[in-house]
Amino acid sequence: MKKLKTLISTMLCLCAVCALALPAHALEYNISAPGNPEYGKPTSFEPVVTADGGAMKNEDVSKSAARVPPGFGTPSSYMLNTGEYLTPNLVPSQMAGAGQVNGNVAVVTPPVSEGVPGSTGSYPITDTSTTTPSTTPGFTEVTSALYYSDGSLGTLKIPSIGLIVKVFEGTGSAPLLKGAGHFEGTSIWNGNCCIAGHNRGVRNDFGKIHTLKTGDIITFTTKLGARTYAVTGVEKVSVNDVSGLEPTAVNMISLYTCVMDQPAFRWHVTAVETV
Repeated sequence: MKKLKTLISTMLCLCAVCALALPAHALEYNISAPGNPEYGKPTSFEPVVTADGGAMKNEDVSKSAARVPPGFGTPSSYMLNTGEYLTPNLVPSQMAGAGQVNGNVAVVTPPVSEGVPGSTGSYPITDTSTTTPSTTPGFTEVTSALYYSDGSLGTLKIPSIGLIVKVFEGTGSAPLLKGAGHFEGTSIWNGNCCIAGHNRGVRNDFGKIHTLKTGDIITFTTKLGARTYAVTGVEKVSVNDVSGLEPTAVNMISLYTCVMDQPAFRWHVTAVETV
């Protein structure tokens, strides 16, 4: 028995020695460089002078050429190269004048139309938030007292399409990034309350309003109370048609959004207060 244990011990020692005697091989790695990597776009605007004395210019993608998009429904909302410059103090002087040309692109100043949302014109602001005759258009002005602590004016709900969205003042890019936007210059309560929203991209609040059916319920809650409306119509209108923003005697709500791939049109949903 003692000899057997000795033999086993001897064999184990020999195995250990053999293992230590084997050469060690390191793992081999082969990492190749990426092909045609995509780096960020250049933001320079440097002239490149050619041998014949001509010059080519790179595309200016710096913030000095960036623009804030025009407001929803404005006359220039689908015109290229319109809107206010993001950093007007950095805009070259030759780009600042209306009608002047920068390269092959003319600088366009949007027209100002009285009563068109997004322009300097507006509808008459006459507070008729109290009881008015049925033949007199109702109108409730937006005042500081109507804002909630989060900056919104109210909450819009459409159960049939699962929509709950806050409504903010204005139809420019900033309000519509937060929720739906109330058309400036239109009523916020009595009469015709007009609201716009995106239907794709970062926000898709109004992506299904064109599917609404007659009788579908819409509720709008503000500091003035809560109202329930029933859908009366869904139509496709021209981008230049602002008749749906006019004040009305009946309490109603008008919703607007773009028509996908048809920039010349808008979806217009109307709903009237239920009794």
